[in-house]
Amino acid sequence: MKFEVINPEALGAPKGWNNGLLAPKEGRLLFIAGQAGWEEGAKGKPPDFAGQFARALDKVVAVLRAAGGAPTDLARVTIYVTDLAAYRSSRKAIGEAWRERLGKHYPAVALVEVSGLVDEGAVVEIEATAVLDGAR
Repeated sequence: MKFEVINPEALGAPKGWNNGLLAPKEGRLLFIAGQAGWEEGAKGKPPDFAGQFARALDKVVAVLRAAGGAPTDLARVTIYVTDLAAYRSSRKAIGEAWRERLGKHYPAVALVEVSGLVDEGAVVEIEATAVLDGAR
């Protein structure tokens, strides 16, 4: 299954995301709930920002694979962060974590700064939408 990347020239060339992805008609939608980078009640100390980003992304990929999908099936990702400055200062490590898990696949991405997340100690949460081929 191939997505059609939609990047209007008027918006400039995106780097590390796409402005839009058009899914094929035959795909099935998978909505992946927000996956926190740290769970309230987990043992130990929460990892740093990049560690939480990687952990949340691992959970997204786990749900995706459990549904029979692959990282390249991700069509949209929304990243919620509690500290935009921490996100910005961790971009290199975040990029490495992204490429380790998703390669050079960049879906439509949104980044949202929030005042807090439900899980105490969580500084990042990722939700996603994927389009999977055929019947499971």
